[in-house]
Amino acid sequence: MRSRRLVVLFLLVASLAGALVTGRDLFFNLLYLWLALVILSGVWAWTSLGRLRVARQTRTLRAQVGDAIEERLAVRNLGGLPKLWLEVRDQSDLPGHHPSKVIVALGSRQERVWVVRTRALQRGRYRLGPLALASGDPFGLFRVTRRIQSTNQVVIYPATVTLPDFPLPVGTAPGGDALRRRTHYVTPNAAGVRDYVPGDSYNRIHWRSTARRDRLMVKEFELDPLADVWLFVDGDRAVQAGQAVVTLEYDETDTPWYQRPAPVRLPPNTEEYAVSVAASLAQHFLRRDRAVGMVAYGETREITQPDRGERQLTKILETLAVFRASGRMRLRDQLALEADQLPRGATVMLVTASADPAWVGYAAALKRRGVNVVTFLVNAGTFGGKQNNAALVNALWGMGLPAYAIANGVDFAAAVMTAPGRSLVN
Repeated sequence: MRSRRLVVLFLLVASLAGALVTGRDLFFNLLYLWLALVILSGVWAWTSLGRLRVARQTRTLRAQVGDAIEERLAVRNLGGLPKLWLEVRDQSDLPGHHPSKVIVALGSRQERVWVVRTRALQRGRYRLGPLALASGDPFGLFRVTRRIQSTNQVVIYPATVTLPDFPLPVGTAPGGDALRRRTHYVTPNAAGVRDYVPGDSYNRIHWRSTARRDRLMVKEFELDPLADVWLFVDGDRAVQAGQAVVTLEYDETDTPWYQRPAPVRLPPNTEEYAVSVAASLAQHFLRRDRAVGMVAYGETREITQPDRGERQLTKILETLAVFRASGRMRLRDQLALEADQLPRGATVMLVTASADPAWVGYAAALKRRGVNVVTFLVNAGTFGGKQNNAALVNALWGMGLPAYAIANGVDFAAAVMTAPGRSLVN
């Protein structure tokens, strides 16, 4: 485009010089021609992005690794003149998302619509937009750009696996201690009645008490006699290993890829495996109506108080979606700081890649205080790291602390189903 402008400018100057030197009508006519071309091209380019409406719709702003993210983009020409060409350039930072498009010959009152489907490859929070529109004149002398600042954010949850019945040894299963706390959930443990307040469900009304007291009374409940499950995610960057590589594998079928579940393979690094393990555990227990909380030491200390239901699962998955194992605190220090906050009878699901045996003593101290500890050891040695924590699995079982080894490329559900005390790492 710049070279074309230089050529036109050269011809304009040459025509002007010829007209002044020779005074012939031919050079004056050429001069008027080039001036008219420049003026016409400038006006055309200036109006090429006017009277345009751009719409962008995202089907969902929440997805999980492996899901398809679908966006619908539409450009409509509201003006009376056609648009010869338009370039719609997307500036999203979602990996693999490319909705950019060049539109040719968009007539008056016409609309172009296209749908973009992208496989979610990496967990995290990403920006969709902004958009940049570009166009110009038919001769390619001028180019104008307009930026549409509107953006959305999409959150990609970490990948999870469906776990079978959790094979915890007898005596270490979560629960066993009664927790006398009021709850808004309906449980088998009725604690009494109280006056009705707006917002109470009608199925909680106690009709006998209502008839006796001549006003609406509702039942109150206590939590089930099951202790909380705490997920403890170690984000010490000194123990991490592996590379951030994402791969997808597809079967050769006639079904469109976005209609098929993608067998996503986790990036071969300890951080992604630890996050996936924690997310799978949260999903497993919350869908069995257990109260689950989480403590994660990454860039900052993140804590989610125990609760139940799909809303709690969403909170935990959103926290894990942006979790980065870049902390500077060692696992033994993390356990020392959190020990006093863990209630007696709770179960701690510890997810770590640490091979430092110093933290094992703190885990044993938690057990002596009545806190059940189950450890999931992500073996950094199988990810190319120098540390190998395979020996800690047998050591923890010897102390009565259940432990499961998670290795690179090994299915997490298979690791859980492995016989107690055995490691999947050769």
